[in-house]
Amino acid sequence: MTSQRISSGVALVVGSCISLQMGAAVAVQLFPTLGSWGVTTLRLGVAGLVVIILSLATRAKPWTWSGRTWLAVAVLGASLAGMNGFFFAAIERIPLSVAVAVEFTGPLVLAAVLSRRARDLVWVGCAALGMVLLGVESWLAADSLDVTGVIFAAVAGVFWALYILANAKVGSTVPGVGGLGVAMLIGGLMLLPVGAPGAMQLGAHPELVWFVLTVVLFSSVVPYSLELSALRRLPAPVFSVLLSLEPAVAAVAGWILLDQTFGWLRVVVLLLVIAASVGTTRTAATVKNEIITDPAPQPGQSSSVESGARRDVSLASR
Repeated sequence: MTSQRISSGVALVVGSCISLQMGAAVAVQLFPTLGSWGVTTLRLGVAGLVVIILSLATRAKPWTWSGRTWLAVAVLGASLAGMNGFFFAAIERIPLSVAVAVEFTGPLVLAAVLSRRARDLVWVGCAALGMVLLGVESWLAADSLDVTGVIFAAVAGVFWALYILANAKVGSTVPGVGGLGVAMLIGGLMLLPVGAPGAMQLGAHPELVWFVLTVVLFSSVVPYSLELSALRRLPAPVFSVLLSLEPAVAAVAGWILLDQTFGWLRVVVLLLVIAASVGTTRTAATVKNEIITDPAPQPGQSSSVESGARRDVSLASR
């Protein structure tokens, strides 16, 4: 693997993180008119149609999927709906950097639980300490954090964990991006009961169409494409460690694009979450190395490290 290939992979991941947060910052501008759930419905629905069209060009055939495959895709769609819907509802109420930090605890806990290694509890504790400090910062600040917004971010984190599991299942059974496209469309349809009233406001405000397309482009199409290319250039552990920088990118994006300032305590919180993410990822990489060097089990036996690693899940981006 050449250094040029690695450098280009790093640039692609950084570009994905920046694109995601730019899309979120633009989405915030639409909330007063379309509502967070309306924006989420439009984002998933339009992005799903775009990805489905692209997948059909590569001869994807959803009509040939089995019932189990459709069930897996439906679960992925539900996780996308919950993850994106509650995240957008969160950033409507709390700063972008706080929402990302709280949401990040979902996949962190999932990775620690699935690895079943005691050292991962240290990283979970690190993230938990960050959440405690976040509460302290809110208590000390003149304007405390909106509790509902924090809860929404935490719920988004739970759906993010579900998304990781469901995406792994769909990715192993459906070639290409067809499964993701159909899942996005399903997620958009699931959100119609809560998102349709806001989404319909787009008809009365056609000037916002370009902003909606910008959200779709920067929040879904561009980052997913960049990450797909990055994964072809970088080892999975390196890819996951780079994604750990997302809370920091969110803080910078919120500061530059939304004028969301933060103090030193917020910086400590972000560093703790990033450290927990990097630590969890490095532990996952260590487990995989142990599998390679672990003596082969005798017939009829299985390696406990191997069985644990089969359940290992690294952090994935939205």
